[in-house]
Amino acid sequence: MKSLSRVFRYAFAAALTAGLLVGCGGSETGSDDGATPAPGTKFTGRIDFPPLMNLTSADVQRVIAQAVNEADAQGAPATIAVVDRVGNVLAVFAMNGAPTTLSAIAEVPRTISQGPLSGTRLTGAKGSGLDGLNIPGAAAVGAIAKAVTGAYLSSSGNAFTTRTASQIVQENFNPGETFQPGGPLFGVQFSQLPCSDLSTRFASDNGAGAIVGSTVGPRRSPLGLAADPGGMPLYKNGVLVGGVGVIADGVYGLDLSVTDIDSDDDMRDELIALAATSGFEPPERIKAFNITLEGNTLRYTDTTDDTDRLRANPAAAPSFGAILGSAGALVPVTGYYRTPTGGAADVLPGTQYGTPASGVMPASDLPGGGPYQNPNAFVLVNAAGAPRFPPKAGSDAPGGDPAKALKRAEVIRLVDEALGAALAGRAQIRKPLNSRIQVSVSIVDTNGEILAVARTPDGPIFGTDVSLQKARTAMFFSSRTAGAELNAVGGAVVQVPDPLNGGAPQAVTIPPLSDYVRAMRRFVAPDALTGKNAFSDRGNGNLARPFYPDGVQRQQNGTLSPHGPLSRPFNSADPTENWSPFSTGIQFDLIGGNILEHVFYILGLGQDTAVGCSGLAPRDGLVFPRPPLANGAQIFAGSVPIYRGGVLIGGIGVSGDGIEQDDMVSALSLRRAGLALGGGLGHAPEAVRSDTLIPREGNGNRLRYVSCPPGPFINSNVQNPCRVL
Repeated sequence: MKSLSRVFRYAFAAALTAGLLVGCGGSETGSDDGATPAPGTKFTGRIDFPPLMNLTSADVQRVIAQAVNEADAQGAPATIAVVDRVGNVLAVFAMNGAPTTLSAIAEVPRTISQGPLSGTRLTGAKGSGLDGLNIPGAAAVGAIAKAVTGAYLSSSGNAFTTRTASQIVQENFNPGETFQPGGPLFGVQFSQLPCSDLSTRFASDNGAGAIVGSTVGPRRSPLGLAADPGGMPLYKNGVLVGGVGVIADGVYGLDLSVTDIDSDDDMRDELIALAATSGFEPPERIKAFNITLEGNTLRYTDTTDDTDRLRANPAAAPSFGAILGSAGALVPVTGYYRTPTGGAADVLPGTQYGTPASGVMPASDLPGGGPYQNPNAFVLVNAAGAPRFPPKAGSDAPGGDPAKALKRAEVIRLVDEALGAALAGRAQIRKPLNSRIQVSVSIVDTNGEILAVARTPDGPIFGTDVSLQKARTAMFFSSRTAGAELNAVGGAVVQVPDPLNGGAPQAVTIPPLSDYVRAMRRFVAPDALTGKNAFSDRGNGNLARPFYPDGVQRQQNGTLSPHGPLSRPFNSADPTENWSPFSTGIQFDLIGGNILEHVFYILGLGQDTAVGCSGLAPRDGLVFPRPPLANGAQIFAGSVPIYRGGVLIGGIGVSGDGIEQDDMVSALSLRRAGLALGGGLGHAPEAVRSDTLIPREGNGNRLRYVSCPPGPFINSNVQNPCRVL
């Protein structure tokens, strides 16, 4: 039971019903009016960049050989995938006898054993979302998603696994603890989507109509991010270089509780992946075990230490040459990995993060120098080192007036202010203590067109795509046409190939998005989604949870607490309607068809999903011919809409650290840029922000707008910068 001591609550949380009050109250020591940032609240110096390091082909072969060695000892033949830091698939190895079918199981039947819902039996959402699907030939797809997750959630300051991911995306944090809010990264599993216009493809369109190079990332993931234990990061000399993912049980699921220890049979994927990382482990101090969020210690693995339950010695693993052909084979995965020779030459080296080959590099190394004043800006580039998303002005006409559109100088200043505020701040998820916040920031106009994407040097890769999702989501749900656009998207029934060769095809039901518009107007206000209110992603997140207020599971007059209008219900009489991490509500229903279409393409059953997620129509088919949510929606905090003179003109999103940190950086950078530049750029008028709303069916609980952490800066005594918004 040693590892159980790693998961405990440091302090009892305040009542959740009070938690939905306005997030910007509190006292402040020190001065920061935004126009002149207080000393220590904006950083413009130079920090260390991650060393240039990568997995070699020999490294990848060793990782696979160690995994195969442990899988043999476990009696569990597996499929193993290895990726580099930006998601390039370097090898996929399928052992002889490994399961090929992937079963997506988010909610095995279980019964709640505590609290006001005690005795309630949960059966999951089979028939909607990804729940209950059995997809033949898709085991490699799950392994790749796990490997990408291990790499993308980690950095040189934090090492997270897919078990960590499982802990932070469920209906309670910690999972299974009633009266606790949803996971801090609730919804992150539906990012890095195969339809994203930011995440790159195998020698294909990057979202802007150009080939970006064979190794340029960040790459898309076939299923988004995984919550199934068995995906882990890989390090060399303390530097993140990639990830490994393992599927041995044929199940793509999650861990429903962190209060117990899985049996060896239940954690074979994780044990095999753990053996694979031998010699490529992260520094002990940055493992999830040593990081806390909202009073909870995070999980790295379900072992009491890193090797206590392994059945083989990784150092004694046979060579890759000895297992290739005898124990299994390298297998191609359409759109991700090729095997032209079938031999060891097909095992690829990873790229060096920070070089043009990786697709991410310092802006200061761009030809002629970078556009940003902050010397720590990293940007996305093509294989030639040219920026993919250089800062530019908005091409829209907000409120019918092109003069109100974001200007290039404003976009640049927004990015600089965001990077300066982040790097002055104290990180939540990084070690050592007092490390600087590391994030990605994205700016969009009212069409959803990308005006800028930039990063700090060592922000987790997942935040790049997520920051763009956040910016677009805050913009879209604050716009006057959001309801009408959602109403135009009808439902669908997608037939999934049957794995049993002859049975009836599995049907996945995706409801019409008008269901959510009606729910919003019933739950919040009759004029919801018509531009009357400004929704941050924290406000959107309040409405996209299976309980309202977030985490409050209670019986009232014989009925459950209401679910948010953008969420599926938690315990419907019809189990096909139920919420699960694989079927969250509007977030999944916007992109569910894209994911299924892409998986079928991988299996040779059709064309690939188009670039540009969701069934929404483009707002400007000429200038920006993609939907306004072209990489999907996101439903956890870290974004605000941008206004000028009371008119919506865009959105800013930040992602990569704790959600309060992301909130602070997005909100504070918008205020500072607006005050510095003049021209009316800034936050929505206070009277229309989401924290002024008390939903009609929300039992008197107010929405939120932004929430800053107390004492957030490393070298300043400013306590609550949100006070000045």
